[in-house]
Amino acid sequence: MSDEKADGKKMTNHTEPAAGDGLRVLLADDHPVVREGLCAILESADGITVVGQAGSGEEAVALAARLEPDIVLLDLRMGDMDGVAATGHIRRGCPRTKVVIVTTYESDADILRAVEAGAAGYLLKGSSRAELINAVLAAARGETVLTPSLAGKLVRARTVDVPQLSERECEVLRLVSQGLTNAEIGRKLFIGEATVKTHLLRAYRKLDVTDRTAAAITALERGLL
Repeated sequence: MSDEKADGKKMTNHTEPAAGDGLRVLLADDHPVVREGLCAILESADGITVVGQAGSGEEAVALAARLEPDIVLLDLRMGDMDGVAATGHIRRGCPRTKVVIVTTYESDADILRAVEAGAAGYLLKGSSRAELINAVLAAARGETVLTPSLAGKLVRARTVDVPQLSERECEVLRLVSQGLTNAEIGRKLFIGEATVKTHLLRAYRKLDVTDRTAAAITALERGLL
């Protein structure tokens, strides 16, 4: 493997795509020892080839775009760009590439952020060799990969994360999504325009948005309307 520069930054070990590589994996972690350990485990398995190693989130995004691996194993906490941001970039640039987060962190919020960014799974660095290899194979099959001890955390995180809109707030946002103005919504619901604004402001806070359009879109995306 050779070193090259891209965008003025040193690129970590990588190889060009080659026929017959089997399942092609890119590793991204800012600790070289961790990368080498993961590489040794994966390359001991039949049908898995590590085609690149990245030492940062930005490098992982660049190498993923260049190498188009089947799987990216991505650390959650890296200096320049964290794993969640890198996951989003990789998934948008290489839709067929699956991302699996491998980290020491297991907070509910971290897991939810990673999954919502498009990660196919979330593993702890303490996972066994068999768990790691099986996770890569499962992600390649399109399955969701989650360390068993984290499954409950994801369910709880999703439950907590979904805001509870009142019936009236939902009614107002449905009408917003239909293109009605605040005045038109007020007339339709037989409430004052100021009351419409109050319902919208409450919805903004619950949905963590700052305008009516974003509130309606977010509520629709989360299945609240």
